[in-house]
Amino acid sequence: MEKNILNISIVAFLSLLFVGCNNQGKALLSKDNQVKFDTLVIAKKHYLRNDTSNHFCDLNIDFVYPIESTKLELEKLQQLFIRNVFGRLYDGMKPEDAINQYANNFIKNYEADALIFQERIIELENSPSLVTQNIDEEHEDELQSNEFYSYNESLSNKIHFNQSNVLSFQVEQSNNKGGSAIYNSYNNYVINLKTGALLSESDIFIPGYDIALQQLFANSLLQQNEIKTIPDLEDLGYFGIQEIMPNRNFLINSDGITYTFNKGEYSAYPLSAPVVFIPFNDLIMLLKENTVVSKLAGIK
Repeated sequence: MEKNILNISIVAFLSLLFVGCNNQGKALLSKDNQVKFDTLVIAKKHYLRNDTSNHFCDLNIDFVYPIESTKLELEKLQQLFIRNVFGRLYDGMKPEDAINQYANNFIKNYEADALIFQERIIELENSPSLVTQNIDEEHEDELQSNEFYSYNESLSNKIHFNQSNVLSFQVEQSNNKGGSAIYNSYNNYVINLKTGALLSESDIFIPGYDIALQQLFANSLLQQNEIKTIPDLEDLGYFGIQEIMPNRNFLINSDGITYTFNKGEYSAYPLSAPVVFIPFNDLIMLLKENTVVSKLAGIK
C-alpha cells in the first residue's frame, strides 16, 4: 500500500497561549486543538492496456488527515476529511481504504472513457455523417488521430488553521483530460470542533451579512489590483463584481476570514482564482455573538 511516504505531525501545545489585547481592550485566550495529523501519498501512472507506448493516466494525491484528536471523536473527524477531499462515495471508509479506492476508481474511469472513445471512433468511421458541430476542434483532431489522450490529476489538502476549536483546511484539485486546458479548483472547509459540524456563513454572521460583504469583496479586489473603479476591474478580466456575493467557500484564522472565488466565478478563466481576505476589524458588526468565530475576533 502506497502510504505514509510523507509524514506530517502537528503536535498540540500543552500550555495555554495568551494573545495580547486588541484595540477594544479584549483579551483572547487561545489553545491549540490537540489534533495530530499524518499524510498519505499516492503517485500512480497507468498506461492503457498496460502498454507503455500508449497514453496514460497520472494521479498524484497528498492526503492530510487526523490521526489523534482529544476534542472530537477521531472517526467523525476523519470522515469529515474523507468526504470533503474524496467525496460522499467514500463515506465510512478508513483513510487508507479511501485513498486507494479513489485511485482505483480513477484508473477504472480512465479505461472506461478510453473504451467509449474507441467505440465512438468505430462508429464515426462507419458513419462519417455522425460527426456533429458539438465536437470542438481539439477533440476532433483527437478523433481523427484514432488515439485516446492522457488524463492527469493532482489532489491535495492543507491545514490552514488549528486553534481555539476552529479547524480550517483547503482542498486543491487540478486535472487535465486531454488538450492544453488545466482545470483548478479550491474548496475550503471550517470545522467547529465543539460541535463536529462544518461552519456555515449563517452560523457566524448576522442576517444581512451578504450585502455588507459584497462591498468588502469589491473594495478588496480594487486594493489588490491597485485600481479605483469597477470598470477598471472589468478591463482586467473580472465580471459581475457589483453583484459579487459570499459563496460559502471560506477559511478562518485568528486574523479574519478568507474567501476563495474559483476561476470562472467572477473572473475570466486565464486569471488566477480571486482570493479575498477580510480582517475581523472589518467584520465586528457582522459577527454573531457567542460563537467560536466571534471569540477569535475578541467578541464575547
